[in-house]
Amino acid sequence: MLNLNQPLPAGGTGDDAVYKVLVVDKFCRDILSPLIHLHELRKHGVTICFMIDVERQNIPDAPAIYFVQPTAPNIHRIIQDAARGVYESFHLNFSSSLPRALLEELAMGALKNDCMHRLSKVFDQYAEFVTLDTAMFSLALPDTYVRLNDPCAQDKDIEAAVDAIVNGLFSVFVTLGVVPVLRCARGGPAEMVATQLDARIRDHLVSRNNLFTEPGHFGTSFQRPLCCIFDRNFELSVGVQHVWTYRPLVHDVLGMKLNRVVVQGEGAAAGVAGKGAAKSFELDESDTFWVANNAAAFPKVAEEVEAQLKKYKEDVEEVNRRTGGRADVPFDEQELLGNTKHLMSAVNSLPELTERKKMIDKHTNIATALLGEIKSRNLDGFYSLEEDMLTKGTVDKTALLGALKGKGTSDDKLRLGLVYLLAMESAAGAEIESVEAALREARVDVTSFLYVKRIRSLNISLASVNTGSKSNLVDWLSTTVTAGVKNFLSAGRQLALTRTVESLMEARLAPELESYMTLDPRAPKGSAPGIHTKGPFKEAVVFMIGGGNYLEHGSLVELGQRCQPGKNIIYGCTEVVTGAELSRQLGVLGHKMGVDASA
Repeated sequence: MLNLNQPLPAGGTGDDAVYKVLVVDKFCRDILSPLIHLHELRKHGVTICFMIDVERQNIPDAPAIYFVQPTAPNIHRIIQDAARGVYESFHLNFSSSLPRALLEELAMGALKNDCMHRLSKVFDQYAEFVTLDTAMFSLALPDTYVRLNDPCAQDKDIEAAVDAIVNGLFSVFVTLGVVPVLRCARGGPAEMVATQLDARIRDHLVSRNNLFTEPGHFGTSFQRPLCCIFDRNFELSVGVQHVWTYRPLVHDVLGMKLNRVVVQGEGAAAGVAGKGAAKSFELDESDTFWVANNAAAFPKVAEEVEAQLKKYKEDVEEVNRRTGGRADVPFDEQELLGNTKHLMSAVNSLPELTERKKMIDKHTNIATALLGEIKSRNLDGFYSLEEDMLTKGTVDKTALLGALKGKGTSDDKLRLGLVYLLAMESAAGAEIESVEAALREARVDVTSFLYVKRIRSLNISLASVNTGSKSNLVDWLSTTVTAGVKNFLSAGRQLALTRTVESLMEARLAPELESYMTLDPRAPKGSAPGIHTKGPFKEAVVFMIGGGNYLEHGSLVELGQRCQPGKNIIYGCTEVVTGAELSRQLGVLGHKMGVDASA
């Protein structure tokens, strides 16, 4: 795309003699942000990047690459820019398929303004997703959980949300170049997405421009991958619980977005600019420390930072020792020659030492910021209590109430209360009331708590009543909150999602999986799944509707590494949310359901 949609030369970069302008919208800027940095854009001849919705001066002798979503406002702006002759030529790239109506509008606008000659080509890139690393992506669809669980939502609202998810997943599989076998639980958003994705791929396979004819790039297996689609309500507790490993902590506590985290310096809180102000750090696969330690528990990360710093100091001292001369020793030609060799070696090692120092300083800053938050908010205490509830099904009531009255933000205490509701299925009404009272005493908005409490009671009622016809709301609720989780949780606290994915990939005959649908877009419509859809599978795409997190991603990566032979598992979600963000979405649903937090 950056080479004007021409094949790249052997060197891997475009013709840097052709200076180009890149124009993006916010969504496509976020797509590019984790993938390519500014200096890499320059290697491809892109000298400047603009947002499509800002006023720009004419650069009539430069070609422009537009990378935007196919929306009516973007089409209008492209026509306006072409009519003004802002750039010499326009190479239009859309993140997903350009609808025929918008394509006709683009053509009519270009003809009307006599600027068709400036539109070089139009490309559908099928890139409607954000790649966070080689095994994780997000569709960047905010508040999907609210949209799909809104008791007031109309059919058209739910259909629009499902269409957006299907569009993003279709782009993922076009990019991977594979047609998956789809598995999902019956009922709720997962079935809706799977059914529509199956239909979308089927329709495309019989079209003239079949994008799945080329060999795929997903692993090295000749077997088709499995696509497991889940709804956030399948294991809601994972979305709100506190975490203790490095990458989930950086996201949950420091708010990492698009692989970038901003750490507030010591002077920032006091309003001091300069050295003590906020610092921004990239955390991606070019950072060897991050790659090696992002799944480690935080205490281990702190120890590794200290070990790396000690090793760096030893290496610097070794360089200084080997290159240092001694004034009291007579001139010796052989020693001079030896020192010269050591000096050359030291010069060659300087770039590597400099990069190591930058990396150590980066993670020292991040670890220090995390430690400050952990101490001030008692995050280790919240995590410990939640793990006890989720693994043992029990909790020290005194410690629980003490945590709700002690250190921590309102969000921390609310999340602890939510995990209590979700994990302690046998808790008596009086015990739940005492937790609610402690939250109110701590001045916590309990709307989310009351919403989950109401859904929990509805789930219990649904489990004891054989319902015939369900309303739209109850149909969603039949798969919510704790449904299915208790059947998969083990004493070792392996996530229900991971256990389920492992069973699906290994094609195990578990009672909990008997109701799971199997859809094969390559099979004749209405036919039974073929033997090639049964598994076991070596590769899988696991997709979470309603918000994912790095805890689930790390658990699936560990599953792939633990299996022998190893499995290639990609994790995706509608958006990556922190526990606080998901608890706020639960609060929005509480307001929509009419929950009264002031009662």
